[in-house]
Parts: sequence; C-alpha cells; structure tokens
Amino acid sequence: LPVYQSRSKKSKKKAVAATSDIPKKPLKKISVKRIFKWLALFLLLIIGGMVFMFVKGLNSKPTGPDAKPAVVEKFNGKKSRDGVNILILGTDGRIGEKSDETRTDSIMVVNVNNKEGKIKMVSFMRDTLVHIDGVSQQNIPEYDGYYDQKLNTAFTIGEQNNNQGAELVRQMLKDNFDIDIQYYAMVDFKTFATAIDTLFPNGVEMNAQFSTVDGEKVSEVEVPDDLNMKDGVVPQQTIKVGKQRMDGRTLLNYSRFRKDDEGDYGRTKRQQQVMQAIMKQVKNPISLFKGPEALGKVYSLTSTNMGMTEMLDLGLSNAGSFKHGINPITIPSDGDWIDSYDLYGGQG
Repeated sequence: LPVYQSRSKKSKKKAVAATSDIPKKPLKKISVKRIFKWLALFLLLIIGGMVFMFVKGLNSKPTGPDAKPAVVEKFNGKKSRDGVNILILGTDGRIGEKSDETRTDSIMVVNVNNKEGKIKMVSFMRDTLVHIDGVSQQNIPEYDGYYDQKLNTAFTIGEQNNNQGAELVRQMLKDNFDIDIQYYAMVDFKTFATAIDTLFPNGVEMNAQFSTVDGEKVSEVEVPDDLNMKDGVVPQQTIKVGKQRMDGRTLLNYSRFRKDDEGDYGRTKRQQQVMQAIMKQVKNPISLFKGPEALGKVYSLTSTNMGMTEMLDLGLSNAGSFKHGINPITIPSDGDWIDSYDLYGGQG
C-alpha cells in the first residue's frame, strides 16, 4: 500500500486550533418523562411475560388416564361483612374416583381485603361433629331422633346431589359458625402436587414436625403415598423429622398424615404449616414467572367460581399483605372438644 506523508507539527497545531473553534454541543439531559416511558415499557414486558406463562400453564395440563376436567360445582356465594372469604377445599379424590366418592381432607376459609390488611386463615378439623341441615334431623329412635355428622361428610352428601358439595359445606359453615363465603376453590391430590412442582421446581423448604407416636418420640414416620397407588395398593413413603425440601408429592403426604398422637389436630397444624411455607417462599423473584404458569395449570384443573380477572384483582390487591404471612386459627382449638362418635361409630 502507498505510504502517506505525515503532516508536520505546524499543520497539526492548525487542525487542533480549527477544531477548538467548533462550538461544543450541550449534553442532553435525561428527562423524567423518558424515565417513566422506559419504566412503563419494562413493566409492560413483565406483565406480558406473566400473561404468556399463564397461557402456557393453561394449555399444558397433564394428559393421560389421570387427567380429568374440574367438576363444575353449584355455589351460591355470599359477601362477608369484612373482606372477602374464600373456601379452600382439598379433597381426597384419587385416580379413577368419581367426585361423589370423595371427602374433604382439608377445609379452610381464607379472609383477604379485610380492614386490618392481613391474610387470615381458619382451618376446620374434619372430624368435628356438626349439625347438617336436612341430614342431622332423622327419625331414629335409638338416637332420640337426632344425631350429628362429621364436618367433612357435608361435601360427600352434597356431591351426591348433583355436584353441590361445596355449596353444602358453605351452608353448613354458615349454620354452625355464621360465616358468609363468596368464593370457593377445590383441588384434589394431583392438582396440588402439579401446582407445587411447577411453582417450586427445587421443592419447598419445610421443617417436618410430628407429635409422639404411641407416646414415643419419632425421628421419621411412614406415610401413605396416594399418588403412587397401583391396583388399589397404596405404598408408603418415609419422611424424616427436620429441615428438608419437599416436592409436591411429599408435601401432600406430609400434610395428610394423622397417625401420630395429635391425630386430626396434628394434621390440621401441618396443613397450616404447608400453607405458610408456600406463602413465604412464593415471594422469591424467581417465582415471578413460574407463579403464573402454576396458576394457569391449577386454574385449568381447579373447580372454582372465581374468574381470572377476579383472581388477578384479589392477588394484586393483597400483594402487600403477603409479606406479613398468614394469621392461622384452628377450630376447635387444642383440647377445646369432647371425644364422641357419629352414627356410624366413627370417632369425632
């Protein structure tokens, strides 16, 4: 290539002097309006991502012999005096069972949007003997014309009457505890495990606790593993005491165990512990996009009278309340009951 002659020092000085005469452009100031535009775009991208993940969850429900559409329930929801009450029903539905063969393992009422700005949760022990209108009044001489039923039989009796299980539970809670409930959500074993595994692919941090068994302390327990039932035989899973990460199947089995000395009361405490752990860990930023996908999957398999807009509205309006955790109450409280039996000899 040709070699160009270098300029002399004198010509260089002239060039520098010439450029120094050029007026400098003032630095552009970043306006507040532009910052808000970028923030709005960023939020729009986040919302778009969440909507995408929700739709992905809706369209990725499991297929196969264990996949079944959610049961459509009749529910005459009533607004409460303070906040919004949501009835959460966890059924013991297994693969191949009809809804009228199932019972409610978990009966909770969650209260949000209340004046205190807190999330409250009341758990009802399933073995509580209660009056069920139209069922408890029977003409049975040996029972003096009256007997009570276990609380969880309300769902089964209502389900046998054209899928009105959730509605009969609502009526029973109103009659016995004066609670008005506007919404309900009902999940079975498979739906619960699917939601946990989608939202927490690395598991949920739990500190597994059990009462004594036959008066003896335990370091581990054998729990029924219902999701792995085959040919009517339910295998066992070993869960050790202490801190660990649980997947959806293990979390389900842990929350259902009731063979320690606390019985149904201990199971209710573990269900509350599971709910609190989920609420605490859902605040992880990584869950921002996993959450909508899990919600989409759960929504496609869950029986509920909440629409997507209502669910989103309740979620956003209570976003600040989640950091305070959940205020749990169990009815009846520890020791606040008398041991008795229902008509069929079941202990309550």
